[in-house]
Amino acid sequence: MARHKEFDMDSALDAAIGVFRVHGFEGTSTEMLVKSMRIGRQSLYDTFGDKWQLYQSALQRYSAAETMEHATALSRGPRAIDGLQAMLDRVAATGMDACLGVSAICEFGRSKPELVRIQDAAARALQTRISARVQQAQAEGSVSGDIDPIEAAEFLVANIAAIRVAARGGADRPALDSLARHAMRALR
Repeated sequence: MARHKEFDMDSALDAAIGVFRVHGFEGTSTEMLVKSMRIGRQSLYDTFGDKWQLYQSALQRYSAAETMEHATALSRGPRAIDGLQAMLDRVAATGMDACLGVSAICEFGRSKPELVRIQDAAARALQTRISARVQQAQAEGSVSGDIDPIEAAEFLVANIAAIRVAARGGADRPALDSLARHAMRALR
């Protein structure tokens, strides 16, 4: 008879996300994971599979949560441009927190198809939301009508990654705010 799990799977997965965000896949040991997740090694394997499967689950959960956080920020303010600004402000404000999505790209590029699927799905969802807000901002007169909304969305997603890489490289908050400001300026 299978034993009842004595831990919360979501909390354990969130703890794994925290470790992977800081140390990446290669820099994370199984011992680091079980200590952070507060579960035994066998529970990790029984519940999440091996470290690679856990990493994929962590990236999937993280990507979904980040996409929703971006979507929430995009919906702020009375005008579409306010939402775009709120999204970039959020990225600058949280830039010091390591990003699992950017970390995965830096560590693996596009060499792992299972990660590419997760990352591409998150990027498509975010780009769709951003391009819709850019179109709304154009209709409101806040963003230049000469800008292609899809290209603008790709540009802003690239700037999100750039802000996070800059933060990881030691940029301070004023520098991150400046990067967000310049990204917004490019839309005008």
